[in-house]
Amino acid sequence: MTTATERRPVPSHRGARGVTQARVILSEWTKIRSLRSTVFSLLAALVFIIGLAVLVPTVTVSHWPPRDPGELASFDPTSRTLAGAFLAQLAIGVLGVLLITGEYATGMIRATFAAVPARQPALWAKTIVFGLVTLATTLPTVFAAWFIGQGILSGKDIQAHLSDPGVLRAVIGTSLYLTVVGLLGLGLGAVLRNTAAGISTLFGVLFVLPIIVHFLPSSWGTSIDKYLPSTVGQAITEVHAQPGALGPWPAFALFCGYAALVIALAAVLLRRRDA
Repeated sequence: MTTATERRPVPSHRGARGVTQARVILSEWTKIRSLRSTVFSLLAALVFIIGLAVLVPTVTVSHWPPRDPGELASFDPTSRTLAGAFLAQLAIGVLGVLLITGEYATGMIRATFAAVPARQPALWAKTIVFGLVTLATTLPTVFAAWFIGQGILSGKDIQAHLSDPGVLRAVIGTSLYLTVVGLLGLGLGAVLRNTAAGISTLFGVLFVLPIIVHFLPSSWGTSIDKYLPSTVGQAITEVHAQPGALGPWPAFALFCGYAALVIALAAVLLRRRDA
């Protein structure tokens, strides 16, 4: 005879336990390392960083000392060595946009949200995985580029040392800056859900906006420029702070705040819009 207790269905929590943040992170790690765009974009960033770490110091040494006294006075061995970061940010920023807009373009985002109905854990997972991958890739590359470049500059005895004031912070800061640029691209991609729009907006914020501000009256332009994303982001990559600018770490904190704000907006829109 079956009792009432035996007839009562036992609730299953297998589905609730199936979707956890850790498992979503693992899923996103599987995605990112299987995408060819990840390999090509990161490889392009590495080529830019290392390639210009060889090219720029080599040209500098071959034309040393400079004829312009002003150039000699403002010479910074670290910035000459890490010039490739300027181009690397393009590759990493585009990759950040593609990581999420690519899923919208192919329709894979529907499968992602079907597996993660809450949606936001998928965004957090993408942010964590992409941030860690970018940092783990760029940090050793930046250090390698710095040592290569300084080795070339040592031919004229104009190299810097990691123990010099601001140098170690600038080297590490270059990797941090590239990482946050990628996360900013990821956030813009999640907000706009279109590759062209995401890339255009990212480039507009980092490159076009400073040009526009440059044409404003100097009293306005100077006040606005020191708070622009590109200015506050790159402050941590500079050995010597610009006059009147925010300090390297406060400026970088503001840059992180910009990226966090965009990602937070993306998280809100994920819950309100259809896939």
